[in-house]
Formats: sequence, structure tokens, C-alpha cells
Amino acid sequence: MTYAKRFKALMLGLAVAASIPAMAATEPVITGRPVEHQLNMQAPVTGIAAYIYSLHNWMMVVCLVIFLGVFGVMFYSVFKHRKSLGHKPATFHESTTVEIAWTVIPFLIVIGMALPATHAVVQMKDTSNPDLTIKVTGMQWKWGYDYLKGEGEGISFLSNLATPRTQVGEPGIAPTEKRTENYLLEVDNPVVVPVGKKVRLVLTANDVIHSWTIPAFAVKQDAIPGFVRDTWFKAEQIGTYRGNCVELCGKEHAFMPIVVKVVSAEDYTAWVNGEKTRMAALADDPNKVWTIDELKTKGEKVYAANCVACHQANGQGVPSAFAALVGSPVVLGPKAEQIAVLLNGKHSGKYPSAMPAWKQLSDSEIASVITYTRNNWTNKADENIVQPSEVLAARGK
Repeated sequence: MTYAKRFKALMLGLAVAASIPAMAATEPVITGRPVEHQLNMQAPVTGIAAYIYSLHNWMMVVCLVIFLGVFGVMFYSVFKHRKSLGHKPATFHESTTVEIAWTVIPFLIVIGMALPATHAVVQMKDTSNPDLTIKVTGMQWKWGYDYLKGEGEGISFLSNLATPRTQVGEPGIAPTEKRTENYLLEVDNPVVVPVGKKVRLVLTANDVIHSWTIPAFAVKQDAIPGFVRDTWFKAEQIGTYRGNCVELCGKEHAFMPIVVKVVSAEDYTAWVNGEKTRMAALADDPNKVWTIDELKTKGEKVYAANCVACHQANGQGVPSAFAALVGSPVVLGPKAEQIAVLLNGKHSGKYPSAMPAWKQLSDSEIASVITYTRNNWTNKADENIVQPSEVLAARGK
């Protein structure tokens, strides 16, 4: 009877441990960032994340039982069979029974742990029948998103760190503004998805290896240049979830966060309509002729959002890492070559990282940033202005 009561108590404790994910899921949404006094994983908001959370807790219980069992027997044996009590060491050399036991029991434990873990991995790789497909492109140091299939097809944008540099500071320079609650975890354009829908992510990169992760979704997938990888999630709670690139990708690695907003079906439809309206309004008129001042003003903003991390605000680049634009033969030479570099990328071999292609920028954005670099700092190029129509023509070649 005593052992039955103990067994019942043990089962109750294991049930409580297994119920932790369910309790965590009913708590207020944690927006995917480290919080004060947080223990264990972030609260799961997808089915696979809840399964992994539960599996993690069970594995910890198994490890704890093994720890207590092994060290309990060891300390009991040392204490009860010590020499001061008159015990003498055993003289047997080997025991077939013991050797079978310590082989079979660990084998069964490993199999018991491997089966549910394998089930989790298989589920994580099942990207079939998605409601929405989004292409994710990692780049130094931002994310590009293209909605490929499902509601919102055709939407495309870049997602940059929104935390101002006045909060970040510089090496040897203290920040001048107070850091916000989501310091380094805010972006200008978050990913928006509907709640309760299966979202497939197709990942790649255009320069070095990055890794897209949202802990609350139990999603972590590398984005590798030249390869296409995929993963999926289905968020079951409305909220904002945050993550980071978790593959060391260069000096701005800490500054490429990920933000996913999970919204209701109605709010998602409204967002899609708003994005398509915005994209239509920003669509370039190939017949418009811009003034040089208009291009330089727009180009400065494009440069600050997309180019400054590598080429620096002063255009000097980073020695042995990224090319300088000040005095660059490409910037000062024929504009057709610079247009080709931005559209198709370039790897000269002089620097470890290639210049990525920027086809995702609009014709006016490419034209304006080229015009800006050709007329800024000490640069005074002969061909000092590029029109969007020239970029459009180069795309078709």
C-alpha cells in the first residue's frame, strides 16, 4: 500500500509537470523577448511548440530520476558498506546479470526518449498544405519578405531594425537616449500573419548564412546562400512575437531582429488591402523624370536604410571587409556598371563578402541611391544622375 501511494504521488507530480505548457499558454502573451526572472522556455503559442515544451519537461524529469537513482545508489553503497563497519570489498571480477542490466536499461531509456523526439522533428518538417507561403531572405543585416502564395500574394518588403542609433550608441560612445522596453527587438516592417493558419516559410540568403528564429513558435531555420530551406508554424494566439538572427553573420549580427504580428482574419485582410494600396501608390512611373535634388533627397534615405551598415555613413566602408564608395571606380565610372551591380550583385574577390543583389528595391530607389553616391562626399561623377527608366531598362536586359 505504501508503494502504491508513492507511485500515485509520483504520477501526480509528472502530470503537473506535463501540464505546464497548457498553463503557460493561458497566460498573457510574452512577446518573444527575455524578461526579468523568466524561467524555462518562452510560453508556447503553436501546437508543435507546446509539444516540445512538454517533451522538454518530461526529459528533465527522466534525467532527474536517473540522477537521483544513480547517485542515491552510489552514496548508499559507499555509506553502508564502508570499511569502518567491517565490510570487505567483493572479489567477483564480472557479473553477466549486471552487464546485461546496465546495457539494456540505458538502451530502453534512450529509445523511450528518442521516439517522441523523432515525432517532433517529423512534425516540424511537414510543410505540406500551407495556407500562406512567405519567402524569407537573410541579408547583411536585414530581412526581406515576399508573400508568395495565399492571401497577400505579391506583397514584398524589407524589415530593418527600428531601434534608433541614439539608443544603441557606438564603440566608445554612450547612447544619448533611454533604451525602450523592446530595445534591439523592434523593426520598421514586421511580418503579419493570420491566427490559426499554417504559414510555410521558404528561406534563403543572398550573402552569408543567417538563421530565422522565433522561440515562441519553436521555429529555428538557417537561411543559406544558394540553398532553399523551409519550415512552418501555426500561431494559435493573437499577439506580437519576437526573435533574432541566431547565426553569427557579421558585425551587425545583433541588429537584425525578427518581429511577427499574429492578427485576426479580419485584421489580416485589412492589412493586406492596406499594403497593396501602399505598394500601388509607391509604384514607379517609368515616364517620370526626376530632378537631381529629388533623387539625392530620396537616395539619402535609401542609403541610410540599406547601405550604411556596410559602406558607413561617410562612404569609407570597412577596411578589408566592405568597399569604400568614396573615390570608387564603379561609382565614378559609367553608370551602367553601377546599375548592374545593384541589380545583380558582384563578388570582386577583394573582400570576403559579395555585394548582394538589390532587385527588391524599386527602380526609383535604385536610381536615387546611385545618384546620391555619385554626388555625395567628395564624389563628383561625370554621369551624375540616373533616372528610374534607366534602371527599368537594365532589369529587362
